[in-house]
Amino acid sequence: MPISTTADSSKTVKLERYNSYLRKIHSTKVLNASSKVLFRATLLVALLLLLLFAFNYHPLSDSRAAASHHLHRRSFLSTGIFSSSSSSAWEKRVRQSSTAKRQHGLSVLVTGAAGFVGSHCSLSLRKRGDGVLGLDNFNDYYDPSLKRARQHLLEKQQVFIVEGDLNDGPLLRKLFDIVPFTHVLHLAAQAGVRYAMKNPQSYISSNIAGLVNLLEVAKAANPQPAIVWASSSSVYGLNTENPFSEEHRTDQPASLYAATKKAGEEIAHTYNHIYGLSLTGLRFFTVYGPWGRPDMAYFFFTKDILHGKSIDIYRTQDDQEVARDFTYIDDIVKGCVGALDTAEKSTGSGGKKRGPAQLRVYNLGNTSPVPVGRLVSILEGLLGTKANKHLIKMPRNGDVPYTHANVSLAYRDFGYKPTTDLATGLRKFVKWYVGYYGIQPRVKKENSHADDSA
Repeated sequence: MPISTTADSSKTVKLERYNSYLRKIHSTKVLNASSKVLFRATLLVALLLLLLFAFNYHPLSDSRAAASHHLHRRSFLSTGIFSSSSSSAWEKRVRQSSTAKRQHGLSVLVTGAAGFVGSHCSLSLRKRGDGVLGLDNFNDYYDPSLKRARQHLLEKQQVFIVEGDLNDGPLLRKLFDIVPFTHVLHLAAQAGVRYAMKNPQSYISSNIAGLVNLLEVAKAANPQPAIVWASSSSVYGLNTENPFSEEHRTDQPASLYAATKKAGEEIAHTYNHIYGLSLTGLRFFTVYGPWGRPDMAYFFFTKDILHGKSIDIYRTQDDQEVARDFTYIDDIVKGCVGALDTAEKSTGSGGKKRGPAQLRVYNLGNTSPVPVGRLVSILEGLLGTKANKHLIKMPRNGDVPYTHANVSLAYRDFGYKPTTDLATGLRKFVKWYVGYYGIQPRVKKENSHADDSA
């Protein structure tokens, strides 16, 4: 083979190898360039998606914060404290409601103002020209619609009820910052003897913690208000002396409700002693009347009799009749107002006691115990319907067999004298009941006195 041909062939092979090398380099450059473009495009898309995600979705922590803010805002909405303009309107309502219309009139914060006794006292104070501001949490211990109806009555008399809880310290301080209350009528409480066996914590929260919270705010107020508050005849518990006197022992409560009210009296003594708060406790005896509480016997007896249901009438373990010192609401209101009018000023300032302060406890009752069977007989006559009575032994649920008030101390100090007998009071209650619930029973006419003489 010629040398020239071999050389040409060698050159061709080298040239092909070189071209192949160039193609590989070119492919690598193209691949690298494509990879860079793809990476940048992917990064750009990821950034765009991240931006879209950030604008349209909130992290979990932000969602919780937003929810917390919403709940906080709703809590303030319930009391009326929210935006600046709304807050200004709310404060104006608070001031207007608590401003007295008569010379030297009182400015009273009424807790539990949408309740039975609270609504009646608020109306009485307002009608005589005192400033009244209500506070109520409208809980569902019994039908809240009845509380709303009472609220509507108060609104007609320009009494504003702030919707809030006793344990809401910031709300209470806000109210005392806005209004220099001269008095507090503290009637808010978890009521009922039997319910304590189902929900004991509610009694601690309202009757003890709520009272302490109120007193904490009141002690720091300037001026400190005089406080009249609702204790209960239940504090007499297992006491067997009759009639019940303020001097009798109250260290044997028969129910948790009674124990919380007794604790309240001891707490009141403490705040009076340390901080100079003027405190008056009122021991109510079985209050009844129009706009009453559905959990009370006279109320649900009326309902059950009208619906043909049987009613349980308790007898004691030794087969004696159970009796109560039933006290009509108007008499209780007179006692509450009398206690307010004779309450002396607190002696503290800014949480510091300046001198001895007034500390009182009074019975407010009717002084005439009536057997529960007699109450049922009166209702039968007023409703024109016989009751389906079921006599049973009183269960051990905290009820006591007998109550009887000695009110001589209240009579001496502010002229308390009950004037409404049970038959008269029940006639007024039944008239309200059938009107409120739209019932048409065979109710006796107002001029019938058969029940009074029976």
